[in-house]
Amino acid sequence: MKLDGNNNKNKLYIIIIVSLLFLFVVGISFAYFQTQYGNGGKVDLKAKTYSVDELSFNIGEDITINPNQFNFAQGKGNLEGATNASAILKANNKTHLAKMNYYAYVVVTKNEFKYTTSDKKAELVLSVEGPNGVVTTLPDLGNAIDVTDNAGNTFKAFDITEFSGVITLADNKEIEVTSGDNGKKQEDWKIKVTFINLDADQSNNSDKNFNANMMIQKEKFAGTMADICKGQLLTDCVSAQYYVLKNHNGLYYHDGTITDSSGNVIDAADGSYRYSGANPNNYVCFGSSEETCPADNLYRIIGVIDGKTKLISAYGATTDMLGTDGDYSQIYDEDTSSYKGLNDVSKIGVYYWNSTGKNTWSTSAFSSINLNINYLSYLKKNSSDWNYMIDRTTWYVGGLSVNNAMYSNAKNVYNYEVGASKDTSTTVTSKIGLMYLSEYYYGAIPKYWTLPGYNSSGNDYSKAYNDNWMNQGLYEWTISRNSSGTPYSFHVYFDGEVAQSSVSVSHAVRPTFNLTEAVIYFSGSGTISDPVRLDYMH
Repeated sequence: MKLDGNNNKNKLYIIIIVSLLFLFVVGISFAYFQTQYGNGGKVDLKAKTYSVDELSFNIGEDITINPNQFNFAQGKGNLEGATNASAILKANNKTHLAKMNYYAYVVVTKNEFKYTTSDKKAELVLSVEGPNGVVTTLPDLGNAIDVTDNAGNTFKAFDITEFSGVITLADNKEIEVTSGDNGKKQEDWKIKVTFINLDADQSNNSDKNFNANMMIQKEKFAGTMADICKGQLLTDCVSAQYYVLKNHNGLYYHDGTITDSSGNVIDAADGSYRYSGANPNNYVCFGSSEETCPADNLYRIIGVIDGKTKLISAYGATTDMLGTDGDYSQIYDEDTSSYKGLNDVSKIGVYYWNSTGKNTWSTSAFSSINLNINYLSYLKKNSSDWNYMIDRTTWYVGGLSVNNAMYSNAKNVYNYEVGASKDTSTTVTSKIGLMYLSEYYYGAIPKYWTLPGYNSSGNDYSKAYNDNWMNQGLYEWTISRNSSGTPYSFHVYFDGEVAQSSVSVSHAVRPTFNLTEAVIYFSGSGTISDPVRLDYMH
């Protein structure tokens, strides 16, 4: 028994010792794991910061040049604007070597300057300093020239007096961190634009505008709105697209310089930017933030007119948008074989221009109820911001004659409708309207602007249908009325023809409106699958 007792004591001692050892080991292990967890967290934190090579960029402010009688006169100096950009490569640690590539550009988003001397002496010049010093050759501009201003200063620069578009500074340029860089390499680019005060009359460039910015990025410039418009006002985005994208994406600047074969001006000559042609990339998602823009929320940019970006619903308005009260008539049941839209035609409503039989827009229930109450309520369902983005507009609704509307060219239609010969005594101020007849004409490519109207007698309407994005293959109202006193207003046939109908006849419609100047481009390339998305300066 004693032996057994001793054995039991020995067993007990062994158990105690083993337990103590276990607790000791567990304690050590726990402490070890704790320590490792803490150290591991620090290691992980460092890994997030330094485990991969990091290429980042800094970009300065835009350059703007605007000479006037106060800042640029005889005896005064040059006008200058400068900015810079940097590419910064960080290696994953101070001894690691790293290599990456980047692209750098100067993007001239607007340039209204012209040569004012007969020998075309350089007036607007670009100076570039890169990581290796002063740049004297660029692929888009050739060799730099020696420029001397009226103060006798001479410097190397590139003549950009009439240049607009993209200037490549660095094309897939390699940036490298070497052993002597302490883990970081920075490459700086500096540009300066100078309007030279010549000993000559430069008054033709007074109040002209120049704007440029630098882009420095990992990707090659792709040539879309997304490349040039980020953070810009939408109005500036559209004009920048004209200047930067050389194919102009069907965008035309109506500055009085577009002429026919005889030299006659055929554009509106109103300083507007307008989209023309079969299918420009001018889609906008408005009234929805859904990832895939609903058909009801797809719009298209008519252009920038009178300094405002003007939108039109891409397809015929549905009853969900405009309601079935006011001047609602019925669901669209005309020939739909030519319909180009994505909407369900069974939901597209048709509305009287004015069910009273009078072609006065101010008394139209369609205008006051369907467009300016129901439609705004429809937009407000998602966010009141959409309503804030729409500007109140003065609509010129005096109209024009049949000859000036249906048997005339685009410029003449514009002139009598909203141009110099418009009726200023008959206007309506509201947020929502319809497209003008002249906007429809200018939606075609320029070679059709000289046609004597899109009418059946001249058989020109088919050309409007094929090469005019504003035709949707519907019977559709415009806001333009017959000014003769007869109860008629002008509309578009599904096949592109322009005609007039009694205002108590019903047709499809598309809400049209101006955006406020506070609307900002946010994203998108303007295609139907990637429409422009908007933001708003509150």
